[in-house]
Amino acid sequence: MDFKTSLCNALERATGIPFDQFEEMIETPPNPEIGDLALPCFKLAKSLRKAPPVIAQELFEKLGDIDGFSRIEPVGGYLNFFTDRSRFAKTVVSRVLNEKDGYASSTYGAGKNVCVEYSSINIAKPFGIHHITTTVLGNSLKRIYDHLGFKTVSINHLGDWGTQFGKMIVAYNRWGDREKIENGDSMRELVALYVKFHEEAELDPSLNDEARAAFHRIEQHTPADWKLFQWFKEVTLRDVARVYDLLGIEFDSYNGESFYEDKMPAVIEELKDKGISKIDNGMTIVDLSEYDMPPCIILKSDGSTIYATRDIAAAKYRKDSYDFYKSLYVVAYQQNLHFSQVFKVLELMGYDWAKDCVHVNFGMISMEDATFSTRKGNAIYLEDVLNTAIEKTLAIIKEKSPNLENKEIVARQVGVGALVFSVLYNNRIKDYTFSWDKSLNFDGETGPYAQYTYARSCSVLRKAREAGFDVDFDIDRLDYSVLTDEASGSLLRAIDALPETVRQAAEKYEPYLISRRVIEICSCFNRFYYDNRIMENDAKVRNARLALTEAARTAIRVGLYLIGLEAPERM
Repeated sequence: MDFKTSLCNALERATGIPFDQFEEMIETPPNPEIGDLALPCFKLAKSLRKAPPVIAQELFEKLGDIDGFSRIEPVGGYLNFFTDRSRFAKTVVSRVLNEKDGYASSTYGAGKNVCVEYSSINIAKPFGIHHITTTVLGNSLKRIYDHLGFKTVSINHLGDWGTQFGKMIVAYNRWGDREKIENGDSMRELVALYVKFHEEAELDPSLNDEARAAFHRIEQHTPADWKLFQWFKEVTLRDVARVYDLLGIEFDSYNGESFYEDKMPAVIEELKDKGISKIDNGMTIVDLSEYDMPPCIILKSDGSTIYATRDIAAAKYRKDSYDFYKSLYVVAYQQNLHFSQVFKVLELMGYDWAKDCVHVNFGMISMEDATFSTRKGNAIYLEDVLNTAIEKTLAIIKEKSPNLENKEIVARQVGVGALVFSVLYNNRIKDYTFSWDKSLNFDGETGPYAQYTYARSCSVLRKAREAGFDVDFDIDRLDYSVLTDEASGSLLRAIDALPETVRQAAEKYEPYLISRRVIEICSCFNRFYYDNRIMENDAKVRNARLALTEAARTAIRVGLYLIGLEAPERM
């Protein structure tokens, strides 16, 4: 049963106040000793014209017995409700075991589309550690919205337009080696060419003129230059695919800036026709001074477009193509002004859906180990960081679990998971310093700790099965009174909170809420594991505790998946 629904129905019957109002007011007390649910009566004081303690007392007298609750206590301006612990245990365990991987899912988003733009790498430039947050944050949001019934469209908005590609054309034609790029470390070879161009251009500035001319030829789709430009994209995407494979990430669209090349003239004309844009010092701008923002530049004085023009065209294309309920842009906080300008221009163009465009901003990540660097240049490549995490994890596994099968696979799952979890364990707007020691710790609030706890729950169930015990639980025949002790109750409450946490994570664009909930479930499970003998001789006790173990295992697995981590069954 849904205890909150039962409570809200009872309160509505007793007061005549709509169900929805009580649903918003009901809270979960920080300490279960004072109640499982609570109604603060302060918000009712104005409408009922009574003091909160009086309201609490009167409601206590009106309500009587409520199905699923063992007692009610008025305390000051609060009315505290205590669930029937056995029924609560049955409700939680049966829901999880019935839903399995669908636990904490819903049909809330059915029929609604959500676009999620994230990662958005630059062609022929390093896929660096600075891309990790947008990449894993966006992937987690996509999974969360999918879990809530939305249809998501994951978009890798490639940085594939601009004069830098003219520079690449010039550099390749002068110093490039196709075989070396194709068969060697492709991305680093391309980056080396880009670096060499800038070094040579300092000595010979005329190279910049050559680069502008080369990019103009790309704009004109001159066959030789256009073919080379497309090859740079193919090489880059092939190279970065290794990183996306490690992270378990796929995209529905790789439409980047160049895709909107032929869609920008219509935007520019529309802004002009609607009287929104104007000419200022040779530039086409939208004056946003009325909104305390600098002007949004649409065309530079030389007639070329910039990011804002392309983002406006992209927003219109996405609305026309996907009719989105929300369109999320997972981009660092340095672009706050840019997106404020773009969304305001869309609003001025008369598009009411501009309010559904959301900039999901985030802070910066840095490496605690300043000595970490790539073999060439100053960029810290994300692939190098991931591979180092895997290597360090493999060394730990060989030391702690030398007999573990598939060590390399587990090392990949745990090493990659450690980096992802460390990024998604804090509020996204906070700057973050990555530490190997903290992230790879199996005992702290880390990815390896959560994955190890999951593996422990798998081990318990595996041993029960090997001992001949039935782990295909008959939910209706379990003795839930076994699960009314404090450790079991804490674990049940943590598991029960996951669905609401998933909804909050979607509403606030904050996967860290799920990461924290997973750690809470793991901590409660480990306490339950140590406080209770699960493989008890008494079959009723054993079956109930094994069922709760399976519920915890399922909740941990679902939570880990939603933030982008795999769940190894042995560690």
